[in-house]
Amino acid sequence: MEPVNTITGTMVPLMRPNVDTDQIVAKQSLKRVDRTGFGPYLFYDWAHDSEGEPRTDFVLNDPAYRAARVLVTGRNFGSGSSREHAPWGLMDWGFRAIVATSFADIFRRNCYKNGLLPVVLDESAVKHLADLAQEDPTAEVVVDLEAQKVTAAKLESTFEIDPFVKECLLKGLDEIDLTLTAEAEIARFEDSRPRYKPSV
Repeated sequence: MEPVNTITGTMVPLMRPNVDTDQIVAKQSLKRVDRTGFGPYLFYDWAHDSEGEPRTDFVLNDPAYRAARVLVTGRNFGSGSSREHAPWGLMDWGFRAIVATSFADIFRRNCYKNGLLPVVLDESAVKHLADLAQEDPTAEVVVDLEAQKVTAAKLESTFEIDPFVKECLLKGLDEIDLTLTAEAEIARFEDSRPRYKPSV
């Protein structure tokens, strides 16, 4: 996956609590077998009417927010099923970080594994960012993983992250990449195994 370090960009305010993975990526897209192409299905049931036409009152359909890289949202984001399609859809749309007061555990771990950065800030900081984005869609935020800091107009807030997860994100290492860092040791182990033991 791509390394994560500093994410700079505009924001989308979606201040709804308990957004579950069924809403993040709709059931219509689950027949896809690739990790890409899920962006058009992001929040599909909120973004479209019963005829499948885009709703003009949904924030992601506002052209002013189309280039945003950071989603600012409500508590317990990503609850529900464990589908990995949720971070795939968010990343395919263009998001690289999500800011909320809390995340569902499985969703948060799926984000880490795919290079999407979930950032937990306190309620006042999240509200400040959401208000800023709503008032001015061109307002930028900087999410600095190395410094564990979020900065925007009149806001500077730090966030916590597991040191091992942080290192993996900074280096762009998913679970396969982590395994491959020990490729030489694995090869030595396999070479030293008695020949009568299974090799695969």
